[in-house]
Amino acid sequence: MTLEKWLDEADRVLIAAGAGLSAAAGYDYSDTERFAELFPVLHDKGLWARYQLIGLPLPPRLMWGYWSVHVDDIRFGDEPNPVYQRLRELVGARDHFVFTSNVDGLFERNGFDQERIWTPQGDYGRYQCETPCTRETWPSRPIIEAALATYDRSTGEATAVPSCPSCGGEVFLNVHKGPEYVPDHYVPAGRRLREWLDDGVLVIEIGAGYSTPGVIRSPVESVVRGLAGARLVRINRDHAEVPADLNGRALGVRANVAEVLA
Repeated sequence: MTLEKWLDEADRVLIAAGAGLSAAAGYDYSDTERFAELFPVLHDKGLWARYQLIGLPLPPRLMWGYWSVHVDDIRFGDEPNPVYQRLRELVGARDHFVFTSNVDGLFERNGFDQERIWTPQGDYGRYQCETPCTRETWPSRPIIEAALATYDRSTGEATAVPSCPSCGGEVFLNVHKGPEYVPDHYVPAGRRLREWLDDGVLVIEIGAGYSTPGVIRSPVESVVRGLAGARLVRINRDHAEVPADLNGRALGVRANVAEVLA
């Protein structure tokens, strides 16, 4: 069993990606050097990595100072990424779909069709009411750019704190962090993926560990179990083990993602 052989034989390919793929591409939430460079005030307060800010309450101006810089850095960059581009090259002209917990837009920005990308955890590219007072969500680039325009690196604060266009209340990015999350924008892509799946699919799971196994790992195992001709390749540096009941239809590749794609 080899990835190359299964890829050659595949009728269609489902890319299932976790945080490990973006980390391999250089967007690592545990990168202490990049954090200190971008967020000197927060670093001086004793923080050292972006993952610590997930769900951390901050005063509004400091919060939007952080999130505007973070989202601008990780979501709205326009330069191509070689790891994601190599993955797109490997998929080639094969019929394919993407299922990812990542909210950074890197698939779309590197040549994957937006209509074939399901991001059930949301997207930094949108924001929502925190109440929420409405099921509507909005593009986040305008509020990120407005906050950045008022960002003071010496204080870490942005004075342009956004508010809900509907009720005037607090807003946040449209990502899954609690029961207030509004997933409606992503539901059609999930429906398209379910309709697209069939027995000939090769699932290539990349960088999905055990921090949130119910988002990527467990669902793709269920997909392969439910489709008699489906196969699973799990590429993971630390957790490449595959279920015993998928013997002969699942391959674990314990290696760095970037090295495998190269």
